[in-house]
Order: sequence, then structure tokens, then C-alpha cells
Amino acid sequence: MFSLAKENIKIAFGSIKSQLLRTILTVLIIAIGIMALVGILSGVSALENTISGSFSSMGANTFNFQRYEFTNQRQSSRERQKINPVINYRNVKDFEESYDYPFTKVAVSFMGTFAAEVKYENTKTDPEVAVIGSNENFIENSGLEIANGRSLNYFDVENNSPVCVIGSDLQKALFPDENPIDKTISVRGSKFKVIGVLKEKGSTFGNNQDLRVIMPIQKARSIFTNPNINYTLSVKVEKNDMLEGAQEDAILTFRNIRGLNPIEENDFGIERSDDLLNRVAENTATLYWAAWIISIITIFGSTIALMNIMLVSVSERTREIGVRKALGAKRKTIAFQFFMETIIIGQLGGALGILLGILIGWGVAKGFQLDFSTPWVAMIWATSIAFIVAIISGLYPATKAARLDPIESLRYE
Repeated sequence: MFSLAKENIKIAFGSIKSQLLRTILTVLIIAIGIMALVGILSGVSALENTISGSFSSMGANTFNFQRYEFTNQRQSSRERQKINPVINYRNVKDFEESYDYPFTKVAVSFMGTFAAEVKYENTKTDPEVAVIGSNENFIENSGLEIANGRSLNYFDVENNSPVCVIGSDLQKALFPDENPIDKTISVRGSKFKVIGVLKEKGSTFGNNQDLRVIMPIQKARSIFTNPNINYTLSVKVEKNDMLEGAQEDAILTFRNIRGLNPIEENDFGIERSDDLLNRVAENTATLYWAAWIISIITIFGSTIALMNIMLVSVSERTREIGVRKALGAKRKTIAFQFFMETIIIGQLGGALGILLGILIGWGVAKGFQLDFSTPWVAMIWATSIAFIVAIISGLYPATKAARLDPIESLRYE
């Protein structure tokens, strides 16, 4: 039985080689459907990994106050978009002084610039370093970790000390062969002693999170004097069951600081890390559905194409089938031969589609600086779908070949 199956597989490969051009075209049609599935799922997965990683950097049990909500509701053309006032320094200082909910830490920060030039002795960076002014809680609330040295503390902020914490890429650029701790760097002509280095975070959509300097907020304000600076408040709650209460109390406190009456809407935005992750999940779910719909349509076309080539093959080899039956071949032997041809073509298309899909997903991830990961689930689905396509496409042609009358087949021209 095994030797017979082996012989049928050899015959199947021989038949495929004899119809090479048609087989290649069919394999490509199947591969395109599988490629669409694997490629889109890989790209969406990379996008989801990157955005989730970026948002999770807010830290656990953390919510932020900002000028606008993360996503503004679309308004009709007749409505004027509401312009919220910036969150200024007086707002954040009043909040920091008046908000005293238990087991919470308030971080105050602002982005001084995304394009600073940082110097150390005779070495300097390109003007692409982000400079952040913050209090002592910013690094912890943001989910950042110290790899070397220490973080900013209360006394650094209160005494307006000329110290800073730098990102890992900035360390590589300025201190490739030495320990940066206690070394002095220059930012816009001001000197700062390096007291810590952050753990590597990577980049998100071209924004390098490891190329930055974090310094006490008052030192940053003395360097960056733009009157319309927009500050960010971040509140971390140490106990998960107190998060809702802490957020409600924070909103009430900030509304009072803004001078809003009870019937006025908030003129600021508030976002929680888990809310952002849920929104990302909702958006990527839509992309996953789109990927499946596109792939199913393409794979349906692949099924028809594969069935068509096998039916043509049966017609062209009718006389061969008659000879084999006349020599004693059974129906199941004939059916198995054609069925194996279909399976082989389907799996070749599936393998090629998976390879092309992974390459496309990898290319998209590299092009947009996303976190690519091998799409094992998509590959398993693709292999299964290619096999199912082959079964559906090969069932009818194999049955038709097996049922041919040997006498009529021998007469066939």
C-alpha cells in the first residue's frame, strides 16, 4: 500500500512538471491569497505591538491630564471646534499643591524641544534630542526604568539642581567608551551633571524614545521660555482598587483650578493607559476583519482556479486514465493520484504565500519602524487554509477521474 502511494505521488509530481507553466500560474494565484492574509495580519500585528508598547509606557494605574482628549469626536462643518486653553504652569502647580488623594503620585512635565543639540567636551549630537522638564515622579509614572545611576529626586527639583537623566542612545552617542555618571553635558549653553541613564525603550513611528534628556522642571523653564508651553499632569495610583476614586477626585480638583462651573464641560482631556489600549484593540480588530475579508475573496478565486486546472488535467489525460484502468488500476488509486496533485499544488502555493506575506509584513514593519514579530498564528491559519483549498478544489476532479469509463476513455482523442 505504501509503495503504491509513493508511486502515485511520483506520478503526481511528474504530471505537475509536464504542465509547469499552468502549475506556476495556479501556485501564484493561491500564493497571492495566502500572501494577503499573512502580510496584512503581520503588518497589523506589528502596528498593534508598537502602539501597545508605546501606550503602556504611561505606566500601570496611571492617568494623564492633557489639553485635548486622545481622539476628538468629529464635528459637523457647521460647528466650530472647541479650542481648549493650554495647561499652563500655574494650573499644574495648583494641582500639585491641592491634590492629596491617598496613595497617589503626581508627575508634572513639559516638552522643551524635540531638536536640541547636546555637547560633551568635543563631541556633540545632531539637533534631534528631546529635552523634558519634570518633577521627581515623572520617570516612575511614565513606566521608565533606570539602567545606571539614579533618578531625579525631590531635592534635585526643589533646589533647582543642574542635573539630568539621559536616554541610552544619547549615552552611546556621547559616552561610547566611558561611564556617563557624574560627567557634565551642555544643553543650550547650560551645564548639567549626568546622574542616571534610562533603560532602552526603542523608537515609535520614528520618535526615538532613547534620545532624550530629563532635567528638573525649573531648570528646563529657565532654558525654554516660550509663554505658551503646554504642561502634562500624570497621576499614578499605587492601589488598583482606588484608581476610579482617584481619577474622579482629580477631575473635580482640576475643574476647580480651571474655574469651571458645574454645567460647563471639561476644557481639558484625561486619558488612562488601559483606555488607550482598549481603543487600539478596537481599531486593530477592524483591520483584522478587513484582512480576512480581502484574503477570503482572493482565496475563493484561488479555489476556482485550482479546480479549473485539475478539471482540464482530467480532460487532457482521459486516455491515460483509460490505460491505467485497463491495466487494473482501481478507482481509489486514480482518485488518490489526482487528489495528491491538488494537495501538492495547494501546499506549494501556501508555502510561497507565507514566505511572501512574512517578507511584506517585515518590510512594512521596518519601513514604519514597527515592532515586527513572527506571525505564527497567521502561518498556521494560512497552512490550514491552503490545505482546505486543495481538498475542496481536488475533490470533484478526483472523483470525476475515478468514475471515467475505461472503454470510453481509451476511445478518447
